[in-house]
Parts: sequence; structure tokens; C-alpha cells
Amino acid sequence: MSANPLVLERRASILRCIRALLDAQGFVEVETPVRIPCPANEPHISAPPSGDNFLRTSPELHMKRLLCAGCERIYQMGPCFREGERGERHRPEFTMLEWYRANGGYLDVLADFEALVRACARLLHGEARWTFGGVAVDAESPWLRLTVQEAYRRLAGWDPLEKFDAERFDLDMALKVEPALPKDRPCVLIDYPAQAASLSRLSAADPRVAERWEAYIGGIELCNAFGELTDAKVQRERFIAAAAQRRLDGDRPYPLDEPFLEALERGMPPSGGAALGVDRLCMVLLDLPSIDLVRAF
Repeated sequence: MSANPLVLERRASILRCIRALLDAQGFVEVETPVRIPCPANEPHISAPPSGDNFLRTSPELHMKRLLCAGCERIYQMGPCFREGERGERHRPEFTMLEWYRANGGYLDVLADFEALVRACARLLHGEARWTFGGVAVDAESPWLRLTVQEAYRRLAGWDPLEKFDAERFDLDMALKVEPALPKDRPCVLIDYPAQAASLSRLSAADPRVAERWEAYIGGIELCNAFGELTDAKVQRERFIAAAAQRRLDGDRPYPLDEPFLEALERGMPPSGGAALGVDRLCMVLLDLPSIDLVRAF
């Protein structure tokens, strides 16, 4: 057993708070398959095999099929799996919250996330101010928003929008950008280079920029969000390119998820979606050094 009974009680209260907040806004809780034939092809994220299928790394593709089918506000909180991830902030099995707003965007789900953090913190601490790792965190005040371009110019000395270098981008994110982000208030890195778009759409105002953000609290990355890509042709091209990159990296590529791509072809409304690491959120809110300490086993 990892977490003690008091921590498990407080974790349960956080999960209840998340559900109550989303339920009150008209979101519908859904369940999608955990064992799937076609994980999304993404570099550096590998799904554990399960017989002839795989354990999901995220429920994203199935949830987007629900948006294509007419669902408007949906969320899911449950287990996800990733190979080769183990440490204070990583586990091969973890709890993910994903939520989607049809006819919304990435700024709408950012407002959702801010409200969610504040609600959970107030439940635990009476206000959205608490201590994590010896640092006083203030989530009541306006959160810092920093474009990726600005962060790299200031902290890494180069502009990833002008000349993108994938290896340098990842290395500088880990060694220069993330360590320098403030720990006394939440920080949102927003508007990623188009080459790091993942499953997000490109900005209509600047095609060099993807509608994507990642949020940090206490220096810990907690949430990743997109203005979702709805173009089936572009999505297929990205999956094929990602599969090729996985081969180059020595990783197994996955079959294309044709039912998902067919659903996109039929039409998906403009949508915003976000993925939150629930174990990490509990760790930060409860001022614990490892996600092991917020899980029962």
C-alpha cells in the first residue's frame, strides 16, 4: 500500500470536487474502452501491449468520436497506461481526466482548468493558496500566461517559431524552460510551434502557431490542452509522419485508427479538449513529493 488512509480520503474528495464542478456545467461523464487496437501514433509515448491489442495511453480518440456523433460536453476520469514511465511524477499506470467542449476552444478549457484547481484547493485549504515543496502557491490571483515563443526567447536564447529544431526544443524545454518557470503561482505555456502541434489545430491568425497549452503548478506539468484538429486529411498525414518517426526512434508504430479518421471525415465541430494528470494534481494539492503517495497501490 502506498497512500495512507487520510490521503486516500482527501484524494477522494478531490475526485468528487472535479466531478461536481463538471457535472454542474452540463458535462456528461462517459466511459470508453481501456483495451484498444489503435493507440495514437505519437513520438515518445508507447502503449503497453495487451494480447493483440494495447492498453490506452489516453481516451482521446474514442472521446472525439463521441463529439463527431453529437455529444457536446463530455469528460472521463480513469486509468491510462504508458510504457517505460517510472519516477516521482510518472507511473506506467495513472489516472487521467480528459474533458471536451464542442463549439469551444483551447481558451475555454483553460478557464475550466483554472476553475477546477481553485475549487479543489478551496475545498482542501479554504482558499486557492497553499504550500507545495516549501513554496507558497497562489492560484487565486491571475495566472501567468507565457507564449512558447516568449519563453524560449527569454530562457533559452532562441525563437522556435523562426527556426524549429525538434531535438533542441525538447532538450531546452527540459533543461532551461521548465526549471525556470515560477513555482509560486500557476504558469501556462501557450501557443506552441506548429511542428509541436500534436493533435491540435493551427492558429488562423498565425499558421506557425498551434492552439495548444500546458499548465504548470509548483513547477509540475499538470495539464495539456488543444484547440482540436478536425481536418481528417491533415490528421491522417500527422499520424503517418508520427509513425515514421516512431520507426526512426526504434519504437513500434501503431495501426491507423480508421474508425476515428472516418468519424472526422463525417465531421467534428470546433472543439477544445484538455488532459489532466489527476495523480499529479493530488500530489501538488496535498504537498506530497511523489505520485506514489496519492495512490492506494
